[in-house]
Amino acid sequence: MFGISPLGWVHTLGSLPAIPVAIYMFARHGRIVPRSTPGAIYFVSMLIGAATVFLVAHQPVSYGVGVLTILFLLAGYGIERVLGSTRIARYIETICLSITAFLLMVPTVSEILRRVPDGHPIVTDLKSPLLLGAQAGLLAILVVGLTAQVIYLTRQNRNAAN
Repeated sequence: MFGISPLGWVHTLGSLPAIPVAIYMFARHGRIVPRSTPGAIYFVSMLIGAATVFLVAHQPVSYGVGVLTILFLLAGYGIERVLGSTRIARYIETICLSITAFLLMVPTVSEILRRVPDGHPIVTDLKSPLLLGAQAGLLAILVVGLTAQVIYLTRQNRNAAN
């Protein structure tokens, strides 16, 4: 089904929970909250997806996305251990984890457009305007979202100082 191997299904189903969990945390908290139950689910799911991409990837860029995802994920979840519970740690954590969500969604959207509907995908070419437009839209969401998150954290810090 959809031309996905059994290992591909492990990769897909392992990383799938990260999407609704990330949406939930963005909607509820405005960011991914690592020290929470949804944050733990997000971490495990992202780690499964990023680690298994090396086993199922067909394009060299996929390896780069996998490495970057793991690096940003570990940085986002580990920065508080390094810097403590500081303002800068919260900014780095928020930015890194938002980037992991972006790195999850770019290949997800690409794979959906290139595989659905089964046998007659919406997109057949990696240079398709629809695919490039979808990826540009995700980049715009990342830029706007990161800007909003930084502004929100700045306001929170200002209000805490007053």
